[in-house]
Amino acid sequence: MIEPAAASTQLSTAVIAEEKRLRNTRYGLLAPGILTIFIIGIMPLSIVLVYSFLKPGDFGGVTWELSFKAYVQLLFEEDIFDETLSFTTDYLEIFFRSVSLGLFTTIACLLVGFPTAYFIATQPPARRNAWLFLITIPFWTNLLIRTYAMLLILRDQGVINLSLIEIGLIDRALPLLYTDFAVGLGLVYAYLPFMVLPIFASLEKLDFRLVEAGYDLYATRFKVLKRIIIPLSKPGIAAGCILVLIPSLGAFITPALLGGGKSLMIGNLINLQFGQARNWPFGSAIALVLMVLVMLSLLAYLRYGARRGGPAHG
Repeated sequence: MIEPAAASTQLSTAVIAEEKRLRNTRYGLLAPGILTIFIIGIMPLSIVLVYSFLKPGDFGGVTWELSFKAYVQLLFEEDIFDETLSFTTDYLEIFFRSVSLGLFTTIACLLVGFPTAYFIATQPPARRNAWLFLITIPFWTNLLIRTYAMLLILRDQGVINLSLIEIGLIDRALPLLYTDFAVGLGLVYAYLPFMVLPIFASLEKLDFRLVEAGYDLYATRFKVLKRIIIPLSKPGIAAGCILVLIPSLGAFITPALLGGGKSLMIGNLINLQFGQARNWPFGSAIALVLMVLVMLSLLAYLRYGARRGGPAHG
């Protein structure tokens, strides 16, 4: 007969062995994902980080000498003769333009995407699927082709100008193309589905009996929207804003084609540094500064949401 103490020891050993087996199983299942994140995410970012603290090579690449000039170049311009530094706002203007266009794109997508998502969510299931199908059609086409289509619409002989001239509102073509407006409109067109789909996902789960209860209590449509619909759809709104803002800040194709080189954004500037300018450390520094700005914005939102008990907290 096994003594109680021996039985307890055997049970503890078996429990420890089972916990170790489960832990090893979890690690084994997580290993492929962790390895993928390390290879695709952490390693390239580490290379960019290291390159930003090196000197540029004569014909591209880097020289393995520690230097902080890439970060100094963001705010100061070095004289080629006496190496004195003078403050410059050239790159700050590009950052400001990128942030402004990113915020414009996000707000415009929200103003258009929220009513669209609400309309789709209130449709019968058959029509709802059809509308979602139409929303996702742009994803079937390459972004470059869609941007070229917008270019053809906004040009002097495009659909907008020819239509306005035809109906007599204007005498000559409006300069729509190669402006910040064209870039903003192209970004809205490109990223609008990223706003509609997350908001629809939140509104689809909304209990519309709450909306009916609000009307029964004599609330106006605006109060129902403000007190019921918007608060309950905040997770989708937050997700949509993040999905639109982040790619808008680093957009490359849209400002290159619709801006015509006049409306540079951060993505274009990074491309120039790695391409024509062959200043890899400066391009790496710009990319890291952009990434830090985005991360700080997300952390600020998460902290704000946690304090308010909003979607970030949930």
